[in-house]
Amino acid sequence: MSPDPLAGVPPEVRIVEVGPRDGLQNEARLLSVEQRIAMIRGLAGAGLSTIEAGAFVRFDLVPAMAGSDAVLEGLRDLEHVRLPVLVPNRRGLRSAIDAGAREVAVFAAASETFSLRNGGAGIEATLARIDEVAAKAKGAGLSLRGYLSCVAGCPFEGEVPVARVVEVAEALAGMGCQEISLGDTIGVGTPARIAEVVRACAASVGIDRLAIHAHDTMGQALANVLTALELGVRTVDSSVAGLGGCPFAPGAAGNLATEDLVYLLDGLGVRHGVDFDRLAAVGETVTALLGRDGSSRAAAGHRRRKGRAA
Repeated sequence: MSPDPLAGVPPEVRIVEVGPRDGLQNEARLLSVEQRIAMIRGLAGAGLSTIEAGAFVRFDLVPAMAGSDAVLEGLRDLEHVRLPVLVPNRRGLRSAIDAGAREVAVFAAASETFSLRNGGAGIEATLARIDEVAAKAKGAGLSLRGYLSCVAGCPFEGEVPVARVVEVAEALAGMGCQEISLGDTIGVGTPARIAEVVRACAASVGIDRLAIHAHDTMGQALANVLTALELGVRTVDSSVAGLGGCPFAPGAAGNLATEDLVYLLDGLGVRHGVDFDRLAAVGETVTALLGRDGSSRAAAGHRRRKGRAA
């Protein structure tokens, strides 16, 4: 008898909900601070324990994140929920600390061109800036997460060497990032590529430090996540209703929908703590506010089944 191909899937997975930040940052219609607070409260009510709450970036470039300080202020009572915020530099970190953030995230890329387009600096200069942010964040007692973009390909350079992905992951780990999210920013990865990247990074920084962040441009997000899970990754980023797409990555489609991820994990018998019905309701509310349809196939199928049952 052949070994169980799913034997490596962990019994429990932590979902990092990125909808309120990564999901909203590229939407044409902006949600108010009050609407974003309600969105996050709804996601927490569905059982999500880590929810990206906002970003302290240049609001002229990413207007959807304006008012992130007020969002955090409106969520001070959610002490049981982790609410990380993205900070690109020391100024952003100071604003996040002033707003009461307890956890921050930084971002780097494995592509020189994407790093220049996304953050205005190459890989080396970006890592030097992150090192300053990381030191001050740790000094302030904040938890630190690192996003690593373009691990499966770059919209400008095409294929990205795995060795470069590992180098940047090592740098982020050395700066104190407790978690490194491997991002297939433009959604071109396949299970073979994701397996190669996860294995290489795990050998260098440890599997316990890795998360997977998949975009669904080519329809491979769930397959890529399952591959990462089989290799021992226990943290997965996703976005309610599949909202998202990087404003600096031409052609990038939305994130993996949290509803689709939850449906997959339910089918595998993996614990995650999220109520699908309540999650899907949040997705419906948010997409209605944005004036667009969500991309979750599980949520769409769920609505059809409910309609037939009625």
